Amino acid sequence: MDLLTQIRLTREIVDIDSTSGREGQAGGAISRILRDLGYEVALQPVSEGRFNVYGHIGQPAVVFSTHFDCVPPFFPSREESGRLYGRGACDAKGIAMAQLAAAEQLRASGVKDIGLLFVVGEERGSDGARLANTMATGSRFLINGEPTDNRLASATRGVYRARMRAAGRAAHSSQPELGESAIEKLVDAIVALRGVEWPSDPDLGTTYYTVGVIKGGVAPNVIPASAEAEVLFRTVSDHASIRERLEAAVTPVVATEEVHVVPPVWLETLPGFETAAFNFTTDVPFLSNWGKPLLIGPGSINLAHTADEYVEIAELQRAVEIYTGLAKGLIAG
Repeated sequence: MDLLTQIRLTREIVDIDSTSGREGQAGGAISRILRDLGYEVALQPVSEGRFNVYGHIGQPAVVFSTHFDCVPPFFPSREESGRLYGRGACDAKGIAMAQLAAAEQLRASGVKDIGLLFVVGEERGSDGARLANTMATGSRFLINGEPTDNRLASATRGVYRARMRAAGRAAHSSQPELGESAIEKLVDAIVALRGVEWPSDPDLGTTYYTVGVIKGGVAPNVIPASAEAEVLFRTVSDHASIRERLEAAVTPVVATEEVHVVPPVWLETLPGFETAAFNFTTDVPFLSNWGKPLLIGPGSINLAHTADEYVEIAELQRAVEIYTGLAKGLIAG
């Protein structure tokens, strides 16, 4: 596959709105492209109108994988100054087509067994990857794609997302002594988080968090009877230590509830590749049955999810070379 074809296919996929939950049309386009190229294609339903796509030839020892869902808002592709713009150009449709181009190079060089796994839902809880793990076919290595500036990831952070709920007593705001403000309790709990010493790791650094959502109250003149907040930790250790420190800091002021957990991951690396640790999370923890994981891809995480997302076309081209060489080395070694 030449570069012009790779970019044309990338733009075709980028131009389809596949915001998480609406991946069906993009999945159909990807499966058609794979079939046209001669791959055996399996579609795995995840929820209504959404499915994972697995294309393969033979019995692959190495499988390329990434996701084709995107964050909102959608915007279509364009090429400008050596860059490919569009939602998913960097994260991760450009990666998907670079992996396909690498698979085609491998086939042209005589590699007879190759696999490509493209999943839904990575941006909203990895429901596609969790289900895809049940259809693993015995591969020894999984090369997952996320924007790493074409560096091989040595580790990625995990996620621990929790909900804090505060309960109070409603009253007329002119009689505050009759009420109990849930919002003030919640604020006290949030402030208490600042004084906690969170776990650290020599490679990934110190755990940090963001209070991303706050809800509470019904009107300015009513003492609020309930309030809640969601806090998301970027973790570097087992989530149990985060949960324990969180509960110790805010109990009994508020109650806590675990919402979502992704463990940190330490990954396979190889000599001769530039490596780095990354603060984001991926589908890798949920694809354990597909073999030893490696993580690498074109584009910068600093550009993913932005209002003007793009990837350098030269990076996409370089990624094909990297993926091809990496797969050959894994197969040979």
